[in-house]
Amino acid sequence: MSTSCFPSLIQRFFTDRLLNQLGASPHTIAAYRDTFRLLFQFAAKSLGRTPSQLRMEDLDVAFLA
Repeated sequence: MSTSCFPSLIQRFFTDRLLNQLGASPHTIAAYRDTFRLLFQFAAKSLGRTPSQLRMEDLDVAFLA
């Protein structure tokens, strides 16, 4: 998966899955947004990259455990 695909997957998760398929409330969407923001900040700091440089492969089981 290319680096440019990862932001697209996140965007689709919010628009297609949460909004369109599940009809999630604004509070639910905000909670997911904040969770992803914290995860990306932690990963960027731990891996020494900017959040835009993160790849899906960086967030594997070993990293998240």
